[in-house]
Amino acid sequence: MSENESRSTVDAGPRVALVTGANKGIGYEIAAGLGALGHRVGVGARDDARREAAVAKLRAVGVDAFGVPLDVTDDRSVAEAARLVERREGRLDVLVNNAGISGETGPGWVQDPTALDLDAVRAVVDTNVLGVIRVTNALLPLLRRAPAPRVVNVSSAVASLTRQADPAVEVGPVMAVYAPTKSFLNAVTVQYARHLAGTGILINAACPGLVATDFTGFQAPRTPRQGAATPIRLATLPDDGPTGGFFEDAGVVPW
Repeated sequence: MSENESRSTVDAGPRVALVTGANKGIGYEIAAGLGALGHRVGVGARDDARREAAVAKLRAVGVDAFGVPLDVTDDRSVAEAARLVERREGRLDVLVNNAGISGETGPGWVQDPTALDLDAVRAVVDTNVLGVIRVTNALLPLLRRAPAPRVVNVSSAVASLTRQADPAVEVGPVMAVYAPTKSFLNAVTVQYARHLAGTGILINAACPGLVATDFTGFQAPRTPRQGAATPIRLATLPDDGPTGGFFEDAGVVPW
């Protein structure tokens, strides 16, 4: 079979998605939701055992899932993940950049801006922002091969400078590391959208809301499945859908 014939056969199949940090929580539910819609889903995760357990769990409920070893902070790991998806699928229709970390917090989740460890700040930026750039750029050639590619960057309501600066809005504790990295991520999302305008690639930021996961110590009002709803919607936008936006369940989130 020629390369063109192989690519043609792949293109005729189901839409292919890759979700980073998909072995648990919101990432897992995004993978499950896309799988339920008929996507073949790559489960991106760095922990081998947890990744394969998630793949097995998804397959048990009928999702066409496969594992993708992926550490978003490691250039070699990201490049190998891109090669794996290319060898296996030939293209990528949906990329959901979900992997993220909060960094160390004090009592009440507070991150005091006057007492930050700069190495700790760099580590969170490396995952939450640089990791998204690494993964997106590595997968972009495969996204360009898809007929209607979508990229979703999982952000947070705390990224909203408008809300953070309004004393009348309850935005939770001061998070001087995590919140700015998500604002940074939103800014990067806009730049990608501007650069990719007219290509058919739609890229948006999604706020899942305050979700009960290990990230929040399971102290939150929303379930992971509820948190996955907006990322899934943005991953399946029609061709005339928005790009360069920031959305939650209720609609647009102010910058």
